Amino acid sequence: MTFSSVAKYTASMFLAGSLLTACGGGLQETRLTPTSNQSAYGRSWMASDSGKQNLLYFSDLSSKVYVYSYPGRKLEGTLSDSAGPAGLCVDKSGDVFVTNQDGGDILEYAHGGTQPIATINDAGYVPVDCSVDLSTGDLAVTNFCEISGDECIGPGNVDIYKNASGTPVSITDTAIPFFYDCSYDSRGNLFAAGNATKFESGFQLAELKNGHTTFDNISLNRVVFWPAGVLWDGKYVVVGDGDAGGNGTSSIHQVAVKGTQGTIVSTTHLAKAGEIAHFWIQGSTLIAPDNPPRKTGNLLFYSYPKEREPTAVITGNFGTLDGATVSLAR
Repeated sequence: MTFSSVAKYTASMFLAGSLLTACGGGLQETRLTPTSNQSAYGRSWMASDSGKQNLLYFSDLSSKVYVYSYPGRKLEGTLSDSAGPAGLCVDKSGDVFVTNQDGGDILEYAHGGTQPIATINDAGYVPVDCSVDLSTGDLAVTNFCEISGDECIGPGNVDIYKNASGTPVSITDTAIPFFYDCSYDSRGNLFAAGNATKFESGFQLAELKNGHTTFDNISLNRVVFWPAGVLWDGKYVVVGDGDAGGNGTSSIHQVAVKGTQGTIVSTTHLAKAGEIAHFWIQGSTLIAPDNPPRKTGNLLFYSYPKEREPTAVITGNFGTLDGATVSLAR
């Protein structure tokens, strides 16, 4: 097994641009088509005015991050510095962090920038997701496992980098040997999720309370089959299930956490979604990287939290889409 496909994924690199089309009052589709505005194959590029706009970033595990205007969904650039870009996150300054799962590091980009302004070393692990505590600037990174060559040789962990730099504090959890997702809430508590067995069932949610050094494992009142993102929406911990009901569809759950008990208070089944990954919530919009079986990936947009049908989609010759985040212009 190689870790260009941590979650059973394969991807290929390609040259693409964009064309926006609207379909009446229904689903708004943005489809990728070749364009002369993109730089040479393999190079990072960004439109000259991109820094003045709100930007949507989403990752393709084929070593590319796409950058679109938001909410306009116009292609503004691509970032090609990562080897297997996975989960994404953003700090209060609008800097975007890219977990580089095959490179064993995390790349930080300024809003609209084309080159990393910092590289955080995570050698020996497979980083797959991240979150920033907006009150402190601390960066949490979930590592799927410890790696040697192409093989897992030890359990994963969560690394916490103070002010998103330096040597991290590494925290493990015996209930989660394989970490996937993480998100800070507004009080500096960190929620993380993963599997008890590699590439199989055994979903587990955990909370690292602000100031603590060990996780509290959270029991849910319903089964979640496959970890597909964790995010704080301002009131609830939102948990994604990429294999809802074991049927190869996707759902999101709003979870109220009290102590070590998590109660799913609302579930939304995401129509037209196959297997979602590290999603993002921007106001009243859910943005979900999706990878339907035997099809190329696409980026789906839903009215959050209750809309079952997507309101818009970005499609194209993508490989496997994995993470999304929005960076607001300052």
